[in-house]
Amino acid sequence: METAAPQDAARALLAFWRGAGVDMDEAEAVFSAKAAPATNEARRTPPIAREPFRIDPPAPKAKPKAKLQPADDAVNTARTLAAAAQNLTELRAAVDKFEGCALKATARNTAFADGAENAPILVIGDAPRRDEDEQGKPFVGPAGQMLDRMLVAIGLGRTSNVLISNTIYWRPPGDRDPTPGEAMACLPFAERLIELTQPKLLIIMGKLAANDLLQRDDTVAKLRGRKLQYKREGLAAPVNAMVMLHPAYLLSRPQQKRLAWADLLFAEAWLDDLGVKRAAHP
Repeated sequence: METAAPQDAARALLAFWRGAGVDMDEAEAVFSAKAAPATNEARRTPPIAREPFRIDPPAPKAKPKAKLQPADDAVNTARTLAAAAQNLTELRAAVDKFEGCALKATARNTAFADGAENAPILVIGDAPRRDEDEQGKPFVGPAGQMLDRMLVAIGLGRTSNVLISNTIYWRPPGDRDPTPGEAMACLPFAERLIELTQPKLLIIMGKLAANDLLQRDDTVAKLRGRKLQYKREGLAAPVNAMVMLHPAYLLSRPQQKRLAWADLLFAEAWLDDLGVKRAAHP
């Protein structure tokens, strides 16, 4: 006996119930609808939304940091304090009172000046180092001891005819170079020191002090061995000035001592022309 196909049996059953008075419209609609083909799409996990792939442009290069400058009020305060000082004692007190240089907060002592106050020769370097910071005097460490020997060789000394100072009075941490801002904050005091002492000869040690005092950006090699002049408004007359290699530089490069000796002979001849009395050579 041949078995009826499932579709035919279902149709016969629907016809039977319709004949019995049962509403079979919905059942026939379901039966006659085509089944959607089975796929795996419905079971797939919806894809995670991703940001479209892109190549970011290269980050702009950072601009070089501007050199730090002291606040205007710090420089103005230094100028006011310096201008009010009428002698070296008052100028030293003004430096002690000044709070406009951050180096003061990290230094042990203020190294203002050392030597004969009425000296005809003024020697100025850049900043104190460890020994100067500990003793509160400029040029007392190894570089200072070398400076003393250099000066004695041409009849000069801090106990008789030389006053020694710096353009900055507090040690930079780690003996680093002072920043332009630190130098600018202290410069009014160094300028006032020159104005008060009116030296016959100003001997500037090293590039940093030379650039600050002479207001020019030249190397020591270009400045040394020349008769220069220190000029500022308020000076009765320009001050004779010369530049030498810093003793600390000579300690690290002893082969350059021959240049320092040439500079000493240059200073000696100039002092003779200026009529400055010096001690006899040892």
